[in-house]
Amino acid sequence: MKLREECGIFGIYDETGDCARSAYYGLFALQHRGQEAAGIASVNNLEVSVKKDEGLVGSVFTSEDLDRLNGTMAIGHVRYSTTGGAGRENAQPLTLKYVKGSLAVAHNGNLVNYQALKTEYEWKGAIFHTSTDSEVIAYMIARERLRSHSIERAVLNTMVRLKGAYSLVVMSSRKLVAARDPWGLRPLCIGKRGDAYVFASESCALDSVGAEFVRDVLPGEVVWVFEGELYSLRCENLPESALCIFEYLYFARPDSVIDGQSVYEARIAAGRLLRRQFPIEADVVIGVPDSGLVAAKGYAIESGIPLNDGFIKNRYIQRTFIKPTQKDREVAVKLKLNPMRAAVAGKRVVMIDDSIVRGTTAKQIIKLLTDAGATEVHILSSAPKFISQCWYGTDIPDKDNLIAVHHTEEEIARQIGAASVGYLEVASLHSIAPDSACGFCDACFTEKYPILQDGEIFAREKPRVC
Repeated sequence: MKLREECGIFGIYDETGDCARSAYYGLFALQHRGQEAAGIASVNNLEVSVKKDEGLVGSVFTSEDLDRLNGTMAIGHVRYSTTGGAGRENAQPLTLKYVKGSLAVAHNGNLVNYQALKTEYEWKGAIFHTSTDSEVIAYMIARERLRSHSIERAVLNTMVRLKGAYSLVVMSSRKLVAARDPWGLRPLCIGKRGDAYVFASESCALDSVGAEFVRDVLPGEVVWVFEGELYSLRCENLPESALCIFEYLYFARPDSVIDGQSVYEARIAAGRLLRRQFPIEADVVIGVPDSGLVAAKGYAIESGIPLNDGFIKNRYIQRTFIKPTQKDREVAVKLKLNPMRAAVAGKRVVMIDDSIVRGTTAKQIIKLLTDAGATEVHILSSAPKFISQCWYGTDIPDKDNLIAVHHTEEEIARQIGAASVGYLEVASLHSIAPDSACGFCDACFTEKYPILQDGEIFAREKPRVC
């Protein structure tokens, strides 16, 4: 089983045109969120066009593609597969034509009641062409639009039946719509560039197109742009918000700000906390590129131990956990990381990583360091122990594949060849993001799910009416 992260979505409404290139640059900034496939859909003279394929953003689109896709609106998507496998047919944005016109949808997240919804609509005659929950969402929006007076109301009404994580950008021939699930499990923000409006999974994508951050889309909110103006509707009686805490630990780029909290500052705080919880005597602190680097800096600041570059990273290798087999992942680790012998030889090393899932990659990295001459390698995780899988779009393996479920820290250290192993304490986890306007989902560390696997909601949730 593979640990995958989330997708990235982007949308822009700009009546001056050139939206396709803006979407292209925005997707480049979000490439870390998805490396399996990329796509852009645009509107020009009320017609929707799309280009999507497997691969990285830079390899999917040509300059000619962007010229063809130019228009007054565009949405884009970079993908890691969660519900539905990899493959060109599952690439997004999804586009469809129906009696009300054309529709394009890009989705980040995962529905827990996807199968029930799909089965229900198949028995009503629906035919689905992909294996993704995103297609079910697109179908439901189109179906709801037949009895709603607007596309934004159709999206809001569809949200009544969706259980799980979703941030959406939806494009009709005249409007650009963005929506965030009532729990706020997935991030989504709003930017402005002159008279143009931009929606993106992370604020770093706004920076890449020269847009100024306006605000985050609120949990349970639908926002839309029509004729250059921004409008908003929101569900009532919302549940407690539950942004995925792993956004701060791993998913997001450190230069992003999510729900008011700097990702960089959150990772610095995680590193500082690790030092207080694990005051290890060492000669050097290093981080595993890329998401372990900032937490390592926090540990070094708190401890006074020098921070050094422990690895050189090959920037042309995709993230290792998207490889199809464990053997492929092991080869990719060696291709991706090479230890800095001069920085670690003869030294006691504290190595900070964003997480320890199976332990197989950690074992390889530690061997790289010891082969380079490190006398001790202590590995600390800026995330707590994974004890359960995720149902909301991060393919954390089931318990049988989580090393911390079956072994103590001492046993894990022996298995992976570390001098010691430590995890950020669950009790201190939420303190890394004191400025966040949202509460957090930490179910993979605590098994306290805001939404159950069958779509039922925990009793702490209030009734929700849209």
